[in-house]
Amino acid sequence: MPHTLKGDAQRDVLVPLTRHRMWAGWLAAIVLILGALQYLAVPSQMHWIYVIQRLYYIPTVLAGLIMSWRGGLGIALLAGVVFAIGTPSIWTVSRVDVLDQILEICMFCLVGVLSGVLTDRHRKQEAILQRTSDQLRQAHRELEENFERMKRAERIYALAQLSAGLAHEIRTPLASLEGAAALVQRETQSTEQRREFLAIIQKESQRLNRLLSSFLEFAKPRQPDLKMAKIGEVLDSVIVLVRNACDTGRLELRRHIQPGLPMLECDPEQLKQVLLNLVTNACQAMPQGGIVLLEAGPNETGINIDVHDQGGGIDQENLERIFDPFFTTKESGTGLGLSVAHQIVSQHAGTLTIVRNSPQGVTVRVSLPLRHGQT
Repeated sequence: MPHTLKGDAQRDVLVPLTRHRMWAGWLAAIVLILGALQYLAVPSQMHWIYVIQRLYYIPTVLAGLIMSWRGGLGIALLAGVVFAIGTPSIWTVSRVDVLDQILEICMFCLVGVLSGVLTDRHRKQEAILQRTSDQLRQAHRELEENFERMKRAERIYALAQLSAGLAHEIRTPLASLEGAAALVQRETQSTEQRREFLAIIQKESQRLNRLLSSFLEFAKPRQPDLKMAKIGEVLDSVIVLVRNACDTGRLELRRHIQPGLPMLECDPEQLKQVLLNLVTNACQAMPQGGIVLLEAGPNETGINIDVHDQGGGIDQENLERIFDPFFTTKESGTGLGLSVAHQIVSQHAGTLTIVRNSPQGVTVRVSLPLRHGQT
């Protein structure tokens, strides 16, 4: 490996050196050709002599651009010598003309050095930019690697949280099942007591089944079956389901839909599931009764569906965790309802957020685009 690096370093030095030598040869040849043309020109062609003298600047500038200030100075000195040789009368004419010619040679050198210095500065800036770009590329690569590690760590943490939550939720009904089964095995129990314990076993088995069904729905949700639906019909179905499933004697369910609301592309059954969960939570938040309002209206890109309640609000320490799986403040809750609802809304390219939280009540908003995938 060190030999390879050494060979690469030598090649990196030799290739530019060979290229510079080749350019130096070509530029020196151009200077010599210009000197020959100048030398062969007759005094009657003085205008061409002036043109040839100005052409010396071309190889001088090129040398500075290609071979830095040293190459520019070398070609400039060669051009000055050739220029002096090509002008035999330079030392015999008046002192003013001689001074002009000397100044011309000095200008060759100044232009060659200046173009080389500017080129060197430009190359240094390019080298700095290249190093900076390499450093940024390396930093970006390391950032991506750290991000991937962080995502893996988050997935492991989420899996651990899910496992812990599922184990906690399963442990309680399993303890009830074990206790009831042990009591049923005793021969001293009466028939009525056996029926009571068997009812407990049946109830806890159903609870376990609901828990596992909710967990599977959260872990592997089905894709939405998209259809065009009227929001009014969806809200009416949710209200009917809530009235049949809950004690609404102390509650009042209302709905309000702004006129002219367009149809929504969604999975109506999944949307009902989301709203049913939100309305049920709203009802449970008002044990003394109150009003639950379902309100639908347009936003900039789609439709907002708000569920308002008149409960006591959500504690601030719980507000950031309400969509976490298995997080619940209810004794009989699984903590998967809002998590599943959040996942369903996300699959519809929408958002589920808390837009109002106060001691006078909570407003949960479902924002959905009119067309699935629209942003």
